[in-house]
Amino acid sequence: MNYKYISPEKAVQLVKNNQRVFIHGSAATPTYLLNELAKRKDELRNVELVSISTFGPMPLAEEAYAESFFFNSFFVSSNIRSIVNTSQGDYVPLFLSEIGQLFKRKIMPLDVAIVHVSEPDPHGFCSLGVSVDIAKAAVESAQTVIAQVNPRMPRTHGDGHIHFSKFDAAIFADQALHEIDYGKKVTDRERLIGQYIAGLIEDRSTLQLGVGAIPNAVLEALKDHKDLGVHTEMFSNGIIDLLESGTITNAYKKKHKGKILTSFAAGTKKLYDIINDNPLFTFQEAEYVNDSAIIRKNPKMVSINSCLEIDLTGQVCADSIGSYQYSGVGGQMDFMRGAALSEGGKPILALRSVTKNGDSKIVPFLKEGAGVVTTRAHVHYVVTEFGIAYLYGKNFRQRAEALLAIAHPDHRENLDKAIFDRFGRKLNTLY
Repeated sequence: MNYKYISPEKAVQLVKNNQRVFIHGSAATPTYLLNELAKRKDELRNVELVSISTFGPMPLAEEAYAESFFFNSFFVSSNIRSIVNTSQGDYVPLFLSEIGQLFKRKIMPLDVAIVHVSEPDPHGFCSLGVSVDIAKAAVESAQTVIAQVNPRMPRTHGDGHIHFSKFDAAIFADQALHEIDYGKKVTDRERLIGQYIAGLIEDRSTLQLGVGAIPNAVLEALKDHKDLGVHTEMFSNGIIDLLESGTITNAYKKKHKGKILTSFAAGTKKLYDIINDNPLFTFQEAEYVNDSAIIRKNPKMVSINSCLEIDLTGQVCADSIGSYQYSGVGGQMDFMRGAALSEGGKPILALRSVTKNGDSKIVPFLKEGAGVVTTRAHVHYVVTEFGIAYLYGKNFRQRAEALLAIAHPDHRENLDKAIFDRFGRKLNTLY
């Protein structure tokens, strides 16, 4: 079959003034096309850009491009953080599981979708590769679809296949995917947290983990476990060793038994090579992967997420530092709730006890303007390098004292005083 590719300059001409444009995210960020789009700065006005996390340089987010492009993002990654916290950008708080419906139901209609895909197979189908998440819904909903076709994009199994004929324009760009590697960032503190969490995880559990030093530390600590499964919105290189050792078998999952279910992946080339055309991995839309009704069907579902701060009653801020938007809601609540409803499931929040500046992440009150991503009614286990606090079914006073016990010693006196100021002297009661 003869596939027609055009120049990137011509492809981005399909973007017009006053349009809403979806950008494929994470490791699939179509940087080549975005750089071409940036060259149209003087021609375009009021182009709204929507995405989840994006990787790599993002010239469209620089102040000089503010009159041409407006970032209205579902997740604030580092390359757009500065602009989103100004009048030239904004943030849409929404569960990852629901973003696709925003496109499909035309609540946020898309004019253009710019995606990064594999080469077409013998039947003409390209793969959305390592990032199906909300990209599938965007392609199905947008009036115009522009594709960056890359022979290095892994062909993934699942629901991310798009026929070449769907593309209104396609360019060919042989470029390495964006890579991340958190394995080198694991410190002794994260290893302690990982060991505590590993102690909560039973054999035959199904795991959801994100990326970062703590998830990597958890995976390092699971080498002696047996028959673990994976059902997660995303994963990184941390699972490779457990796959190769046979620790991850997916044998006891109820949904997609024998397979790893995910909506996107981000790691190094080693991970992308393992994923390529590998039926062990099933990439589906986030709308399905993050559906708590699907998640809960796996017994012993363990959800491991992190946060920026947690107050003494268990309210969790995971996406902002005060009113400064730092990241996004993502899928934390989707999996926290799904794990809580699973038979034998465990929703876990893991965090270092202090920030890089030494400030306590366990606080009497969240910062003014902070967003509550996970409510105190949804929190069960909280883990720091100082231990485990179990909050489920506990009253405010009990929660506060449990969190005090796992706070950094340098901050316990102040937290203890805050508990007394709020709750008064502890009385001798049944609890």
